[in-house]
Amino acid sequence: MKKTNSIYYLTAVAFVLLAGGIYFIKTNNNPQGLLRVLPYICFGLGCSIFGHGMGEILLRFAVKNNPAAAKKLEIDKKDERNLAIANQAKAKAYDMMVLVFGALILAFALMDIDFTMLLLLVFAYMFLLGSNSFYRLKYYKEM
Repeated sequence: MKKTNSIYYLTAVAFVLLAGGIYFIKTNNNPQGLLRVLPYICFGLGCSIFGHGMGEILLRFAVKNNPAAAKKLEIDKKDERNLAIANQAKAKAYDMMVLVFGALILAFALMDIDFTMLLLLVFAYMFLLGSNSFYRLKYYKEM
């Protein structure tokens, strides 16, 4: 199995996003319009992608130095019991996320935050619910 180096490039791009977000948050004194939200979006995306990339890089480093651990990790990833547990945990987390995210949007709307930020939250929420409906219909047709 050949590993690609794309995770290194993705981590570097995420670090640039993270640093750029911090830079624009600190230096932009009077942002207008989209520039009020964009640095925070860059910062959030940079943090999450950088964390994922560094985790993958550290995992590859640990597996490269210990072949026995690599074999055990591969078996654990493909074990049906572990897959069922992971899928059920994702389902429970999704159910909680829908409730918490909806309550958070309602709270932000009542706090009268900027309409642009509220729309971003609502569009993200609707995207998650739409993708849930899409995959539910897709899996109903398959089974």
